[in-house]
Amino acid sequence: MDNYFEIGYITKTRGLKGEVQVSFTFDEPEKLKIKSVFLEINKKLVPYFVENYKIPMPQIGYFNFEDIDHIDKAQALTKKKIFLPNRLKPKREKGAFFYTDLIGFTAEDLHNGKLGEIIEVKEYPQQFLASVFYQQKEVLIPLNEAFIKDIDKISKTIILDLPQGLLDLYL
Repeated sequence: MDNYFEIGYITKTRGLKGEVQVSFTFDEPEKLKIKSVFLEINKKLVPYFVENYKIPMPQIGYFNFEDIDHIDKAQALTKKKIFLPNRLKPKREKGAFFYTDLIGFTAEDLHNGKLGEIIEVKEYPQQFLASVFYQQKEVLIPLNEAFIKDIDKISKTIILDLPQGLLDLYL
């Protein structure tokens, strides 16, 4: 799977003719060229040819796959992650930095000090959340420009000024 990158996952079926809804984890799905995809099934990547797809709203797509022409066939694909080969990954503009680039960075709060390593960045319709294990609990930190004071790419550290009480919700 090293030669592939995740673009999203199938959230649910749509209609009776085998269409599925995809939630994109890739930042700019409209830049992807999608003719076929690979679904992770039993820890293996299985190719699926795309008949057609559309992206009617940010980070949500509707896909029809060849040979998936009924809701029952589509149902078996729900919750599967979708991948593309790395060679199809759009080139970034020089200097572009995405929230997902923060994975592996150390999160520090001005009031609580070092929180821990960002293990995942989750995208929701309204915002991105960084997942950090702090005091043996998973804490979700909103990646909101109001809270981010500094991002140091060299030391791989993000400095945050979190609202008082946010961490207490988890502890």
